[in-house]
Parts: sequence; structure tokens; C-alpha cells
Amino acid sequence: SAAGQAAVSSKSSPAVPGMFSRAALAAAATAAALSSVEGFLTAPLPAGSAARLSPVSRLRSSRPSTGALASRATASAISTSSDSYGDLSNIVISGLNGIALKDKEFPNKKQVFDAMPADSWKRDDKISLMYAGISLALTLGVGALAWMFLPLKLAMLPLWALYWYAAGTIATGCWVIAHECGHGAFSDNKLLQDTVGYLFHTALLVPYFSWQRSHAVHHSKTNHIFEGETHVPYTLETGKGTLGKLSTMQKIFGKKLGEAIYGANRVVSHLVFGWPAYLIAGVTGGPVRGMTNHFIPVKPFSTGDKNTELFPGVWKKKVWLSDIGIVGMLGLLYAWSVKFGFLHMAALYLGPYVVTNCWLVLYTWLQHTDTDVPHFSGENWNFIKGAFMSIDRPYGPIFDFLHHRIGSTHVVHHIDCTIPHYRAKAATEAIAKAFPEHYLYDPTPLPEALWRVSTKCVAVEERGKKWVFVQGEGTPQLPQSA
Repeated sequence: SAAGQAAVSSKSSPAVPGMFSRAALAAAATAAALSSVEGFLTAPLPAGSAARLSPVSRLRSSRPSTGALASRATASAISTSSDSYGDLSNIVISGLNGIALKDKEFPNKKQVFDAMPADSWKRDDKISLMYAGISLALTLGVGALAWMFLPLKLAMLPLWALYWYAAGTIATGCWVIAHECGHGAFSDNKLLQDTVGYLFHTALLVPYFSWQRSHAVHHSKTNHIFEGETHVPYTLETGKGTLGKLSTMQKIFGKKLGEAIYGANRVVSHLVFGWPAYLIAGVTGGPVRGMTNHFIPVKPFSTGDKNTELFPGVWKKKVWLSDIGIVGMLGLLYAWSVKFGFLHMAALYLGPYVVTNCWLVLYTWLQHTDTDVPHFSGENWNFIKGAFMSIDRPYGPIFDFLHHRIGSTHVVHHIDCTIPHYRAKAATEAIAKAFPEHYLYDPTPLPEALWRVSTKCVAVEERGKKWVFVQGEGTPQLPQSA
């Protein structure tokens, strides 16, 4: 990649006194911090009863060990017959223990809103700006350290890789702030809100208003198999091509290795290329809207039908307004390249940019996809039902701080996206307590969850009133308490 070329180039940045000694100190600090973060993300915590605690307790408890979760999620040859779950054959049970598959009545929007604290919708400009300032300062700070202390030399490649991960992870916080602006959750002052959102998203090459519209559609049709937007799964019919690839790999390399190769390919293609593919061609977008483009709101990237086009009416003008910012940002990156060299710009900006995009796709993919989380269509879908198909996961205190709890309070975010992130934790606890049979929290460690989703969530089949993933084998045995 361009960022990779930056690090391996023999061309060095302007000399800085004491560069190598300071580089060593900066590298040691960065390595220590990243080691702590990575250890927190991947290390299994003590096994116990966390997965079967009440939803509120689960929010506060340690996540169970990988081994405990694996034993729970492993498909069994023992048949479980339950009218309330429907046909479970070839469905893999995740750490959710199948509760999303259980047929049940859903509350209406008023009942859900009444269960949350009254101040859940209170937006405070000072608090919002404080969090925006923290994310911006951390992002610029880590970038400045790299600019001053990391030379563009082959020997520094490991340190540049650490910088890309750290800076991209931190910059995701700026992405989330702009995301909150796009939802109207940042401020009651629309000018302030759109100014912050436009600047933050544009700096990350995101067309602010274009994304604001497409993401609003995503929220309005969550887990609708035909009208949803982003990470809409294939059906067995539309997914014949990708299912064929999986089958071919398994024939060539064997069942397990073939699936592993297929899964690894999906992880890379989704995390690295998924976001630009969505912006440019609407990949994983809603089938009813056809091929879309977040920069060109007219044909051939529009159906021309106001009922199905992604950017109807006045939104077309807003797409062009978003483009102005993107062109300006590209101009700044070009000027940077001219003055300091392309490799300098790529190492400091493009490397972290790719990591931020990976985080964005990871969050969205895991928030709305798992082996036992269904999709719906027609009269079997409604807004609250779709919102409750969102999944909260254990990202831990470091990522929750850096990313403003976007992954651990996402159910509430889909119930009402205008709730600011600093009110979402209390609202989540209230929802979990009031609706324990509806609220979804999966304690599976993130790497395990990502691998399960990438290998077992390929295409859905319609069964009764649900569309379910059927890439497992046999019929799973549900936990006794499910």
C-alpha cells in the first residue's frame, strides 16, 4: 500500500536533533500503550456465569473465557425442538444463545422510550465539544509525535505500523463525533452541529451530508432484508456466487482449511476495502436501491424513483455540497505531498486512515450481524423490532473511551439515534433491565466473534417469518435456560 511504501522508503524526513534517541523513547511508549490495548482486547477473562447473567449484570461483568463461549456456541447433533424458535437446522448459536431467534411480542416505541431515563435526550454543547476536543487533540497529538520522531526509513517499519494502528484507532473517535453530528445527537444548535460534523468527516474523506442521508436510511430499516442499508446479507439466491466460492475452496483445500481461507478473505475484503466500496458503488447496500455512489447522486448511480433512490430531492444538492469538502481535502493532501513528498503524507495520513476505515466497518458489521440474529421483511418487520436486532459487544474501557461507546451502547443508538453518547450507558442499562428478552449483548471476545461472522454469516434463508443464516451443520442444542 501507499502507507507501506512510505515506511520502507530510504528517503528520510528533515533532520531533527536527537531524532533517534527521541524516536526510541516515543516508540517504547507507543509499544507499551498498544501492548496494553491489544492485551485487553484479546486476552480471555476468567470464565464464569457472565453469559447467563441478567443483561444489566452482563454490562458490568467480565467477559467469559474463549473456551466457555466456544463450548456454548458449538453446534450439536442433538435436535432441539421448540415452536418458539422455529427451524434451527444448520444455524450456529452464538454467545447470544439464540434469544434473537425466539418468537415474541415486541414493545412499541413509547414503551421503550418510557423505560429510559428522562434526560436521555438532553444534549449539552459543552460536554459534546469537550469530547470532540479530546478526540481531536489525541489525533493531532499522536500525529505530531510521529512527524517529529519517526524517520521514513526501512528500519522504522515496525514503529510506523504501531503508529498507523494507534493513530487510526484514536482518529476513529473523531469519526464517531461526526457520526453523532449527522444524527442530531451532538447539539440542538444545528449550525454548530453540522459545522463540527462536516469538518471532522471531511478531514477523514467522508462526504458528510451524503453519509448522513444513507446512514439515516440504515437506521430507518435496520435488519430489513430488502430495504436495509449497509451490511445487508445475501440470500441463498443472490449469494450463489459467494457460496460457490466457499464451496470451491473447500473442495480444493478441504473443508476446514477452505473455510478458513474464505473467512480470511472476507475479513480483509470487508475491513480494508469495504468502506470505499460502499461509498463508491453501494456494496452491501440495500438491494432495492441498486448501485449507489455517495459522490454522484444521479444516474447511473440512482434509480430515478423517489421511492427507492438513495438521495432524493434536496439531498442531491447536499451530496454536491459534501463533494466540495472532499475536493478541498484532497487538495490539501496533494499540497502536503508536493511540499514534503507523497511518502511523507502517506505514512502520516493514509496509514491511519485505512485503520480508521477498518474500525468503522468492524463496528457496523458486528453490530448487525451474527449467526443467530435474523433479518425480516414485509409486515414481519417494524422499526423497534429491527432496532432490537442490534448487538452490543464488550469493547472494554479503552476503546469505549476512545470511540465514545459506539460499540457497547449500539442497541440504544438504534432505538433513538438522537441520544448523545454520554447518556447512552444509563439508557442501555435501563433498556436491558426493562426488556431482558429483547436486548442483545454478546460477551464473545471480538476476534472470535469476527471470525464466526466472517465464516458462518454468508447468506440467509427464509424460514417462516424470519431470514436466518444457515451456514452451520446439524441442529444446535440451545442452553437449558434459553
